[in-house]
Amino acid sequence: MEAFLVSTSLVALAEMGDKTQLLSLLLATRFRRPWPIVLGILVATLLNHALAAALGGSLRAWMGEQTLRWIVALGFVGMAVWVLIPDKLDARAAPLGSRGVFATTAMAFFVAEMGDKTQIVTAALGTRYSALFEVVLGTTVGMLLANVPVVFLGERFSARLPMRLLRGIAAVSCVLLGALVYFG
Repeated sequence: MEAFLVSTSLVALAEMGDKTQLLSLLLATRFRRPWPIVLGILVATLLNHALAAALGGSLRAWMGEQTLRWIVALGFVGMAVWVLIPDKLDARAAPLGSRGVFATTAMAFFVAEMGDKTQIVTAALGTRYSALFEVVLGTTVGMLLANVPVVFLGERFSARLPMRLLRGIAAVSCVLLGALVYFG
């Protein structure tokens, strides 16, 4: 249960102002069909984060505990810095083709998540927790918590969020998780 709760909260906070949240807004305003967009986000996130968590689990099995502890702790501190930098949507990273709404969303989200901070957090959480299913479920729920309101409420909702405060909370959470990993 801890893996689920930590994964959910960390990704929901890290996702605030992230490029995939901007992509959610772009898709919502372009297609105006929220349910296929939400389903596309769900499928893409499940697949992407399952791969990331599996990689993290493999690293946990392959590396020595002390080396992995250092790498993950430093990774979370680096993530704290990265979370403080607002993302911008790169049109090349998330192409919007002429496919259906669901397929376009799923493909765009999967590509946009490659190398994104939430994917890296998911891999790091996979090294921290052996309950990979809980990690993937938690990171997916966190992604949905951050993106579904944007899909349904659009600009009115996202413009009212205190983004600097939310990014600061996410950064502090990453530092604390890094310290917990290192100091056990």
